[in-house]
Amino acid sequence: MVVSLEEEPMASSPTTTSFKSCKCAHGDTATKEKKRKYELIRYDELPEWLKDNEFIHGYYRCEWPMKETLLSIFSIHNETLNVWSHLVGFLLFLCLTIFTAMVIPRDGSSRSSSIGSWGDLMGMANMTVALRHDALAACLLLPPSAAAAGLSEDDQQICPPNTTSSLSRHHHAIQIQDQDDGAALVAALAATSDPVTRWPLFAYLGGAMVCLLTSSACHLLLCHSERAAYLTLRLDYAGIAALIVASFYPLAYYTFLCAPATQRLYMSLITALGAAAAAFSLVPAFQAPALRPLRAALFSAMGASGVVPIAHKLVVYGGTAPGAVASAWYEALMGAMYGLGAAVYAARVPERWAPGRFDLVGHSHQLFHVFVVAGAYAHYLAGLEYLKWRDVDKC
Repeated sequence: MVVSLEEEPMASSPTTTSFKSCKCAHGDTATKEKKRKYELIRYDELPEWLKDNEFIHGYYRCEWPMKETLLSIFSIHNETLNVWSHLVGFLLFLCLTIFTAMVIPRDGSSRSSSIGSWGDLMGMANMTVALRHDALAACLLLPPSAAAAGLSEDDQQICPPNTTSSLSRHHHAIQIQDQDDGAALVAALAATSDPVTRWPLFAYLGGAMVCLLTSSACHLLLCHSERAAYLTLRLDYAGIAALIVASFYPLAYYTFLCAPATQRLYMSLITALGAAAAAFSLVPAFQAPALRPLRAALFSAMGASGVVPIAHKLVVYGGTAPGAVASAWYEALMGAMYGLGAAVYAARVPERWAPGRFDLVGHSHQLFHVFVVAGAYAHYLAGLEYLKWRDVDKC
């Protein structure tokens, strides 16, 4: 059972005087040890490896047994919303992944969704052209009297009266046009029935789910032990790097579909940068509270490097491809969300302005999580714009 802090001045301790510190792992009795393990304590009672934000004063778990640590997902403490904000985000992206796999067309056998309708509309337009051409060819086979009788003005625009009289003169030209139009129609229908590959979008969705799930697990489990904190924090940083790297894949792949060398260059560079950031985060000193601004700056710089391929995209396609512009707007929204989140995380506001008042709800890490989920969803919408663009406009 979790014992909450009592309503006392911030200077008072929520625990009994006998078991004030989390460090007192050598309690007098097993009963006292069990009681201490279930208590929520204050910041000044934490061991050094659990001290991260001095502006959050209370409601800390410390060295709880694994069973109680796992069950604390359903209790109230200062990590509850950190756990659930990204756990709900993980479930959201799991649903988006299932939706993308089941509804958005991947081959010619599935084009029933509204999101896949851009291929259907193009196919209908080409079919209309083909039918009009077939009608003209049929007119050429009619005798002059039949061609002139019973046709409305609109019909005569397709079948003019002198059409059949020029059958011999135009028959050969029509055959050549039939071949050209047929080839164009086959190519257009092939483009609409064979959508561009989806793996970059699925890679992004996978990276988002890895980031959100590892973050949620980290906030739930890090209080168990110093070893657990070390491992889960490294997984958390690796998950952030995975999200940033995977975010580049739809951007680089779909934008430079017609320039494979540029495509591979951008994708290789961001993959190498993400691997370097993940390796750097394994250094124990990287977790030090004093390096919080450095951590925020490192991952922010990785995300900000996306400005280069986005600017490149707009230079090449900004005036010719509406999909390039639409996706750029969503990417700008994503960047704004991530930037605001990183700024709040580094500045530790609003708890810096009112220490102890935002211990349970509203502190900077919770706000950071909300911004991350919002930015990730904006990038998913950008991915849909890429699919609509490249399903119709291939190389």
